[in-house]
Amino acid sequence: MSGSVDLNDIRRRMDGAVTAFKSDIASLRTGRASANILDPITVEAYGSRVPLNQVANITVPEPRMLGVSIWDKSMVGAVERAIRESHLSLNPIVDGQNLRIPLPELNEERRKSLVKVAHDYSEKAKVAIRHVRRDGMEGLKKAEKDGVLGQDESRAQSDKVQKMTDDTISDVERLLAEKEKEIMQV
Repeated sequence: MSGSVDLNDIRRRMDGAVTAFKSDIASLRTGRASANILDPITVEAYGSRVPLNQVANITVPEPRMLGVSIWDKSMVGAVERAIRESHLSLNPIVDGQNLRIPLPELNEERRKSLVKVAHDYSEKAKVAIRHVRRDGMEGLKKAEKDGVLGQDESRAQSDKVQKMTDDTISDVERLLAEKEKEIMQV
């Protein structure tokens, strides 16, 4: 389809934004400790930023505690700092090459702040989806202008891109509503 717009590519890129959003909200913890709440954390290591799980092993020794075993002793300070500075409001306790991270009770204020973070994540996903839509629409306009697509075909494809956008944004809003309910559930 030279010159035309690949609707499958647009769908794939929009789905990618939803997948990233799911991963972001999975990191927002509800009542129990889960190793994946540390997934979004990156650490300054060996001259670049790497995911925490590339420099340490993460365990859940108790329902309200995380354990982080850092492989390289020189990385302990960087890992501790990265966890403290994350949006997760965690205070690791350093014990040699291990960190113990007690998870605070989720009070009302903390729940509301997690919901706010979830909303920020959903906004980021929607912006990414709208960027994909914009790229698709620009591609269609160009294809029509270059005579690759007729006006009717271009309009039909534009409608498909818009419907994909609307459906994908509704998916994000549905996932956000589910996560919000999960966070607020005491």
